[in-house]
Order: sequence, then structure tokens, then C-alpha cells
Amino acid sequence: MSSAPLPPPPTIEQVCDKARRLPCAPSLLPKLSAALQSDESSALEIEQLISLDASLAGATLRLANSAAFARGKVDSLEEAVFRLGAKEIFRLAALVLVNRWEAGSGLGPHWAPGDFSRHALITAIAAEVLAEATGRVTPRTAYTAGLINDLGKLALAHCCADYYPAIMENCRQTGGTWEEAERAVLGYHHGEVSVRLLHAWNFPPIFASVADHLLRPAEAPAEVVPLLSHVLAAKYLAVAMGPGVGADGFLFAVPGSFLTEWGFSSEMLEQAMPVVLERASARLAEKLTHGAMTF
Repeated sequence: MSSAPLPPPPTIEQVCDKARRLPCAPSLLPKLSAALQSDESSALEIEQLISLDASLAGATLRLANSAAFARGKVDSLEEAVFRLGAKEIFRLAALVLVNRWEAGSGLGPHWAPGDFSRHALITAIAAEVLAEATGRVTPRTAYTAGLINDLGKLALAHCCADYYPAIMENCRQTGGTWEEAERAVLGYHHGEVSVRLLHAWNFPPIFASVADHLLRPAEAPAEVVPLLSHVLAAKYLAVAMGPGVGADGFLFAVPGSFLTEWGFSSEMLEQAMPVVLERASARLAEKLTHGAMTF
């Protein structure tokens, strides 16, 4: 007996509205990033922001008391902030918030638990490594852009998981990209959702612009191109490395001529790969290739 046909998919407005209402959305990240980069923010103010999210507060204390940072027991967030420093707190917060949003979604059969966060982290680390090598964008900005550029995929997972089989079948029949299949089935693709959510959550405009031009980098404004090129190169590295990549990731179209034009030659990317792998392995240990992420 054939299954009942699916109802019309939700509109992009409905997808974004549901995502904005989810309590576990990573909307705290822009506020925390701004506080960590401000010379006027005190440890107490940063502690108060972290305290708004129980899972982030717990992860911050656990990291401060881990073997890598332990110099006597820390039992307050303010002490943890002093011990870890802005760079480690930001890296931890970004991953915890994205990972928790993933944990609340039905990601479908082509993603195993933890895969989205794993792939997002490797993309973020790759963007950071490339930024350090080129000096054209700040490593923290590159890291953030790499981590969040595909948040629209999670929003679709919360609302449109029932349509994934149709999207995958469209890919099989047409040989097109995942984004083309999403548009054919849903009427929009995850990149468009990412752009709307990044604006709604008050991320700096450049992050939304990067997400908006991932599929058409040649049309990007000049001020966006340096960061965009790093994210695209990082996405290529993350897919080439493999961990966390689902069927959608392997259907990513690499803009090779654009990357070459901006200095990301195959030789440079090959040199960056072992550095990215070393950092990702240090961060994730046995979770690098499989398993749900916990903090």
C-alpha cells in the first residue's frame, strides 16, 4: 500500500518563525561574541551572559577544570572566565550552542548524531587555519563564519525532515546539488534560511552576506569576498576530510576558479589539511569520526 502524499511544505517564513521560537537556538552567540571582544566587558558581565544558558555554563566549568586547564579546582563561572580566556570561551560557546540546537532536531537518516556539529567544527577550524595563513581576515571571524554558515540546514531539519527523502530522490534523478533539490521540493534552500536567521538573531551583517553568496561567490560585494573565500575553501577542506559529512555535503559544488583566483591553490589547501586535522583531533578526540557530541 502506497504512503499518503505529503502536504505542501512549510513556507520559508514558517520555517524561520519556528526556528526563532526554539529555546535552544544559538541566538546568544552574537551577544557573547560582542562582550568578549569589548575592552569594557568585565568577567562578571561575561559570566552573566554565560549564566543565561545552563548547558553552556556547565560546559564552561567542566572545561576550566579539565586536565588541559586545571590549576586547582574552579567552582565559579567568574573564575572559569579568567582561567579560560576569551578565545577558549568563544570557541566552546559557539560549538555548545550549535550542538545543542542539533540535538533537538530530527536530522533524518543521512545524518548520524553529532555529524552536523562535527562537520561545522571542522569547517570552522579550517577557516581559522586558513585565516592565520593568509592574514586577510581575523581568525575568530573566519572561525565563526565557518561554524554558522549552514545553520539553515538545522532549521530545515526542525521543520522539513519528512521531505528529505524527496530531496534525496530529486538529487538522484537530476544529478544536481543539494541546494537545487531543496529548492525544487521546498521552494527555497537552506542557504536562504541561514541568511534570514542570521539577520533575525542580530549576527553582524557580514555573516549573513557570506551565507547569501556561498552559491554565487562571483556576485559577492568586494568587502565580503575575503571572508567568503575563506569559508568556501574551509568547506572544501571539511568535505575532503570527511568526518560528519552527510549526503548533502558530498553534493556541494566547489567554485574552483574562484578559490584559485583568491589564492587558495590545491597546494595551499593540502598543506593546511594536516593542521586542521591535528586541531580537530585535539578538540574532539574519539568523537572526531562518530558519536553524539557532549560537553
